[in-house]
Amino acid sequence: MRKIKEVLRLRSLGLTGRQIAASAGTARSTVAEYLKRADAAGLSWPLPDQMDDSTLEKLLFRAEQKPKGQSLLPDFGYVHTELKKKSVTLALLWEEYIAENPGGYKYSHFCCLYRGFKSKLNPSMRQVHKAGEKMFVDFAGQTVPIVDRHTGQIRPAQIFLAVLGASSYTYACAVWSQELDNWICCHTQAFEFFGGVPQITVPDNLKTGVSKSCRYEPDLNPTYAEMAAHYGIAVIPARVRKPRDKAKVEAAVQIVERQILAPLRDHTFFSIAELGRAIRPLLEKLNQKPFAKLEGSRALVFENLEKPALGPLPVRPYEFAIFKKARVNIDHHIEVERHFYSVPYQLIGRQLDIRLTAGVVEVLGNGKRITSHRRSFVKGGYTTKDEHRPPAHRCRQKWAPERLVAWAGKTGPETAGLAQATLQRKKH
Repeated sequence: MRKIKEVLRLRSLGLTGRQIAASAGTARSTVAEYLKRADAAGLSWPLPDQMDDSTLEKLLFRAEQKPKGQSLLPDFGYVHTELKKKSVTLALLWEEYIAENPGGYKYSHFCCLYRGFKSKLNPSMRQVHKAGEKMFVDFAGQTVPIVDRHTGQIRPAQIFLAVLGASSYTYACAVWSQELDNWICCHTQAFEFFGGVPQITVPDNLKTGVSKSCRYEPDLNPTYAEMAAHYGIAVIPARVRKPRDKAKVEAAVQIVERQILAPLRDHTFFSIAELGRAIRPLLEKLNQKPFAKLEGSRALVFENLEKPALGPLPVRPYEFAIFKKARVNIDHHIEVERHFYSVPYQLIGRQLDIRLTAGVVEVLGNGKRITSHRRSFVKGGYTTKDEHRPPAHRCRQKWAPERLVAWAGKTGPETAGLAQATLQRKKH
């Protein structure tokens, strides 16, 4: 259901079926089927707040009779891509096609149609970038050494780059690694630098951005997908070993290495912040530098053409969050980072999704938020809400020592004294 929701969200942004398929990591035929079912059910983005995954599934996947005698045209773009994979043949792809479309074309006609499609392919297509449409992101291959003042140990710093398609306006910053937290932070800083958000972000097909590599349905990392939804953008990763898909940032890597990193080659840096301060004036100089064959500069084209076309920034920047799964224990608590948080006792035994930020732990189930807690870093500790306990447990919790003494006092002061003495004498 998460994949279907993402398809509906991306359509609301005005993307084409091909762009939605690339961003969601699924076949265009599957995207078309999802949208067809959504239209038939009268669904559009955003979905109603009260609609959970089960209701959405019932609305979309009702039993229906397929029309007979219709030969559906195969998705030859998908066929052409699949043929590049090892051991994949036209015969295999035709068998998969005919399994989904029993009334489809015969094998000989299928091959004939594919050869006609292939003959019209252009081996190299010139990309035309619209203002405010795409931002290309990647890490430079070259790193910068950072020296620890106290130990003298050298640690390499990574250089992140973001380039807008129409203006080639460039952003660069230094981070310690290419891990998920730095990856997300670099994106939010790039959006702040540009003063707006593009429609599409094109990253490399890296493990930080793709959580599950799958032949048919690769998934974006949930944190990366949530960040994209927060800023209202689509993420369309470049294809594996297809540098032309992100030629803008490939060229920017070379330019930054020559015009920023090369002039800094003889400098010794002792912190990331110091390296960042050295990069900023050289980056400004790069963006202000006149084009060799065109009029103006990156900064001038950005101000006049690209910046007005960017979408607005949200009121608050995205708060980094990671997603986990946890199963509810028999004491109606789940373990997150070795701390235990309560959930309603009716969910004992279920596996739930956890969204973890710097200050909050959110528990999600069936696409809805069940509860949340302030994050605690006490190892082995418990954070419990009273309303999550079974009724018998809540009743037992109310019988504190003070209440027992008060209850005994209703009989008389001597009885209250006896109860008090008994509680003090018995440690348990």
